[in-house]
Amino acid sequence: MSAPAVALSDVPTTVVRVRKNRKRVPHRGAILAFVLPFGTLFALFYLVPIGYAIYQSLLVIEREGTFGKATEVFGGLTQYILVFQNGPFWTSIGRVLTFGAVQVPIMLGLALLFALLLDSPLVRGKKFFRLAFFVPYAVPGVIAAIMWGYLYSPNLSPFSAVTENIDFLSADLVLWAIANVVTWVFVGYNMLIIYSALLAIPTELYEAARLDGAGQLRIAWSVKIPLIMPAIILTAIFSIIGTLQLLAEPQVFRSFSSAVTSTFTPNLTVYSTSSIPNFNLAAAFSVVLALATFILSFTFLKFTQRKEAK
Repeated sequence: MSAPAVALSDVPTTVVRVRKNRKRVPHRGAILAFVLPFGTLFALFYLVPIGYAIYQSLLVIEREGTFGKATEVFGGLTQYILVFQNGPFWTSIGRVLTFGAVQVPIMLGLALLFALLLDSPLVRGKKFFRLAFFVPYAVPGVIAAIMWGYLYSPNLSPFSAVTENIDFLSADLVLWAIANVVTWVFVGYNMLIIYSALLAIPTELYEAARLDGAGQLRIAWSVKIPLIMPAIILTAIFSIIGTLQLLAEPQVFRSFSSAVTSTFTPNLTVYSTSSIPNFNLAAAFSVVLALATFILSFTFLKFTQRKEAK
């Protein structure tokens, strides 16, 4: 039986009605009331500082004579030329990239392992272990760095038998000593994100895998990890951003080790430059560092998306 014919005169009317219905947005005032506070704070504390930093990076200081009054004038890309000519800054970026290439996979590997253990039916006392893994993240980064700094110090550490033979604060090992602190603090945080993704997996998939004869290891490798890959990628992106923003731990370790200089990390370079004070050059450092962070994170995201698509 053929479908009933539709009069051509009815088509425009139907389309107009659909379009009118699409344009109707109920409760616009409520939507605006919820969005406006966030939008205002986002603009004031994110967009405006970024714009001001870019503006400051385009200025230079000029003086009339040796002791004349300092005035800020437009300098174009002068500060950015100084940034690209600054060897210690680029050395510090290379240092934190090496740091991230080793520390981030270890940290996320431990976070994934702990999350899988908590999600396993074979493990008892899950509430205790979940809290125990997460507690280090509740410790402020500065306090954690001070605590570990004392543990590393040969004269103060209760493990003097180890620290007297291995100088964790030497130029060769201090970077990895800092990596240990960061790993200790953030494993629990990343574990919680991955564990939350595991809890969202339907249990029917596990039952189907068991019916096919899969054990716990097979289920973890073939079912759980592929399904929580978006959460793992998210934690990896957060970790990449955090690596390039490394500041608190190296700043504290400067009190314990002379190997940690004022240009040890990019953020330390920015902090030291602004303390001179040279706010314009520090702003240029910040803009370049932000762009490098964005490019690295975006490249990693696109790479993982292409790999998943294959």
